[in-house]
Amino acid sequence: MSNNIRLKGGLNIPICGEAAQQTKAAIQPDVVAIHPDDFKGFTPRLLVREGDKVLAGSPVLADKQCPDILVTSPVSGTVSEIVRGDKRKLLAVLVKADPQQEAVDFGVRKPEGLSADQVREQLLKSGLWVALVQRPYGVVADPSLQPKAIFVSAFQTAPLAASPEYALAAELDNIQTGIDALAKLSAGGVHLSLCADNYSGTPFHRLEHVIQHTFSGKHPAGNVGVQISHISPIRKGETVWTVSLLMLAAIGKLFNTGRVDLSRKVAVTGPVAKDPAYVDAFPGMQMKQLSAFYDNAAGDVRFVSGDALTGRNVGEEGFLGFFDNQVTLLHEGTERELLGWAKPFRFNQFSSSHAYFSWLCPKKKYAMDTNTHGGPRAFVCSDVYGKVLPMDIFPVYLIKACLAGDIEKMEKFGIYEVLPEDFALCEYVDPSKNDIQAIIADGIDKMIKEMA
Repeated sequence: MSNNIRLKGGLNIPICGEAAQQTKAAIQPDVVAIHPDDFKGFTPRLLVREGDKVLAGSPVLADKQCPDILVTSPVSGTVSEIVRGDKRKLLAVLVKADPQQEAVDFGVRKPEGLSADQVREQLLKSGLWVALVQRPYGVVADPSLQPKAIFVSAFQTAPLAASPEYALAAELDNIQTGIDALAKLSAGGVHLSLCADNYSGTPFHRLEHVIQHTFSGKHPAGNVGVQISHISPIRKGETVWTVSLLMLAAIGKLFNTGRVDLSRKVAVTGPVAKDPAYVDAFPGMQMKQLSAFYDNAAGDVRFVSGDALTGRNVGEEGFLGFFDNQVTLLHEGTERELLGWAKPFRFNQFSSSHAYFSWLCPKKKYAMDTNTHGGPRAFVCSDVYGKVLPMDIFPVYLIKACLAGDIEKMEKFGIYEVLPEDFALCEYVDPSKNDIQAIIADGIDKMIKEMA
């Protein structure tokens, strides 16, 4: 076991509705959506028309800036609709799935006998290159660059996150193959971060050809950005790549079977989920196909693709994100509580600052909803952000620099090291009710525009 990195600070959100480790259904895809916005930095060029037949692995979109980067269909079927928004912006490509799935055969290729260029070519033509996320800025990785290292987080600490040990129990060989392939692309190797508290209980500690690190602490200890900041902080001019364990398994399946297989176990979670558990599904699955897990008769359920802190509110007609293997079902908190702030004896309300006596029940789980209990107000300078963000940066000053659009100060205070997800807890505990993740995202967008 490698030396453990113990993180101070952070916060675990005690929300109820964790998925039981059993698979209750296999969702047969009806209509699957491919969203260009799932891939930051990707400028889509449409390669198909309505009515075209596609296979799993057939190219659907290409990047205008780098035509070699493709997005391929996760299923076989017929392109049923091209969805556009304002100014004809491409929002989604909808594919009506076939009852019997077919896939493009890219050929079985063992990474041990391949060069870096051959690995890169296989990932590009299969459409799985978009699984590699480049930092700074969290954009699709640039194929012309060699990162200083590739980082993978093998555990999750986000609220109700899917268990990697259960969801990927059958994928250990594929994950190993994915590691062997990606190791060809970086001289710094592949860094794998594990949870110190469950090191011997996870099969991922047996993975080879990786540089292992262990972490202990509260959320966001499982965020790969937090891990990078403690292993090898990103400086100006440096580039690293990250890939999720889920996508690493998909990359391994590509090399082992020659086919694009994005099927996954998805955790259906949340306080309003009925018998939360796992389902076998595909990215782009429509939320209403999970109707057995919820009752939305009153129209008061929020459908989140991802976790409650960083996921995207997609609605009942929305779709599962490309990188997500979790759905969170929450009650839309529209109720107002008279003098709620003056009621300390609220044992059913969680407070990160111990404002209520609920702190006397440390193991209790809460049926949290989307109510923010107040609206936006003046920006309050305090140390609350630093208590939940275990990174060597100044979060208040970075947020202010992003608000001001000050490039020099954004660089000074750590914009190269962060993504919006790293500030999710700051947003949760913020007494001013600011949308901090959006502020950081706007700052990153300005950096991309100005530094291009």
